Amino acid sequence: MSPYRLGLTGSIGMGKSTTSGFFREMGVPVWDADAAVHRLYAQGGAAVEAVRQICPEAVTTTGVDRAALKRWIAQDSSALARLEAVVHPLVAADREEFINAADVPLVVLDIPLLFEVGADVDGVLVVTAPPDVQRARVLSREGMSPAQLETILARQMPDAEKRARADFVIETLDMDSTRQAVQDLVSRLRDSHA
Repeated sequence: MSPYRLGLTGSIGMGKSTTSGFFREMGVPVWDADAAVHRLYAQGGAAVEAVRQICPEAVTTTGVDRAALKRWIAQDSSALARLEAVVHPLVAADREEFINAADVPLVVLDIPLLFEVGADVDGVLVVTAPPDVQRARVLSREGMSPAQLETILARQMPDAEKRARADFVIETLDMDSTRQAVQDLVSRLRDSHA
């Protein structure tokens, strides 16, 4: 029997990484889309040759140079769509491999752009926080500016829309209440899908 696939998403600075860590603490396997892309872009990764075919200058001896990809995307309006066309299928294959290898009743699929890319999940958990908390978290990151934050938010589905489309919502105001909400959700899903 395949596991219940809980998609975890939320806008930047909403506490996705912390929340996925709480799922891991409870023994729930977590697949991380960002980590999958890093593996695919690393030396010998499945995306390296595909990226070389569309943007040779972004491939070095150590794999895909993400800074070179960003420059290419900034200069060529068709670049992002071309990149996604080759990388998204590889990411989906990595995710399926993870799900197929999991011999547990519940897995978490941490996908920042879950709604935007339309991943196949059984339920969606959106993590959220008030805008001022989100902004403070993001701007405390090294190298992040208000302009960069606005650019990122403009590309993401608004938080209110994500929450409206979610099956489950956890507000991530503090560690203890977030951990408890994760524990409650895991118990609920394990009981109903055991």
